[in-house]
Amino acid sequence: MLNINFGSITKKVKEGNYIYSEGRVKKVIGLTVEVCGIRAFVGEVCTIYNEKNLPIPCEVVGFRDDDVILMPLGELIGISPGCKVVPTEKPLGVKCSDDLFGKVLDGLGNPLNENEILNGTLYPLDREPPDPLKRRRIKNILPTGVRAIDGFLTCGEGQRIGIFAGSGVGKSTTLGMIARYAEADVNVIALIGERGREVLDFIEKDLGKEGMKKSIVVCATSDKPALVRLKGAFTATAIAEYFRDQGKKVILMMDSVTRFAMAQREIGLAIGEPPASKGYTPSVFAMLPRLMERSGMSDKGSITAFYTVLVDGDDFNEPIADAVRGILDGHIVLSRSLAAKNHYPAIDVLSSISRLMSEIADEEHKEAASFYRDLLATYRDSEDLINIGAYVKGSNKKVDLAINYNESINKFLKQKMNEHNSLENSLSILKSIIN
Repeated sequence: MLNINFGSITKKVKEGNYIYSEGRVKKVIGLTVEVCGIRAFVGEVCTIYNEKNLPIPCEVVGFRDDDVILMPLGELIGISPGCKVVPTEKPLGVKCSDDLFGKVLDGLGNPLNENEILNGTLYPLDREPPDPLKRRRIKNILPTGVRAIDGFLTCGEGQRIGIFAGSGVGKSTTLGMIARYAEADVNVIALIGERGREVLDFIEKDLGKEGMKKSIVVCATSDKPALVRLKGAFTATAIAEYFRDQGKKVILMMDSVTRFAMAQREIGLAIGEPPASKGYTPSVFAMLPRLMERSGMSDKGSITAFYTVLVDGDDFNEPIADAVRGILDGHIVLSRSLAAKNHYPAIDVLSSISRLMSEIADEEHKEAASFYRDLLATYRDSEDLINIGAYVKGSNKKVDLAINYNESINKFLKQKMNEHNSLENSLSILKSIIN
């Protein structure tokens, strides 16, 4: 008879490292699905086959004991206990090529027009940012075509800027102007958590036919699952990285970071994260630099990024606005009081800053911008006295100068949506006022 040590064999079976090809849905809690019987890694895509045997893609977002926690990239309708779950052993990716120009994609990189088929290089949505020591320094100005930005908040190629505003102050309009007039090879525009009505409005009205020719729009509207809204931002960033790796000059625009943060908050709370600051979970503040550090310069090309931040109750020090300001290379503040005076774009020059303007602008430009900033600040400090007629001309030479120049400066800062100004023309006007 054979002498078999069943105890040893049983121990090896129990300790074995197995890969399960199929699991089952255990339960659904809120936005999450608990699955037993599979092994998977965080970020892996799995497919749930619902009661009608229709595939629902999901992503692994965490674990509870031996169970895997999934969040669907589609609707939960039709999922019941016992539904089959198959891991793909792959993370999410997006196909990138020149075929993307002029296309509108969903949050996962699929064309919204179902008849279109995309081919190209598969880029993973979650990638490492460029090596800090291999990033080229920012030396060149990126003309945006918006006088207030080019004159007072000059942006560099590869810079990352935040556009901060409350609701209805003109963020989308400002982005549309930059998309149409900025000197770049590619525009990648991410509309995250927007109203469905606004998507076509932005494409047709703000972007226009000329802007759309060199643009790629990634759209994840507010009705989509939180995970799709989150992935929409990473999809747009991955597409921008693809074109940067081709050596192109890319502009990445995202509207808005606040809704991206809200999507991550939903996910965090669903998997049991505690709220930290005003209901936002710690993962939100870890996710923001992971997303934003991927843009900027690399050793091949550049991504100049504009991220809009929808400030809650016009509070520019709320947690998301404060965190984003600390990550980016400058911020443009849109003022509700200026918008109420029909001053568009409603850029509050005194509250805004470009951290790289001092390095890329010439001396004459910096002196003129500094001179006008000083006059704007002086006029604002004395505005109440001037408006009620209490200021007597000649009392203060600096205030007199501010009054004389105020109309000319505001005329320079105002600009119609369809009015394009080259950088040379903007600087010429700015310098001519002082003379």
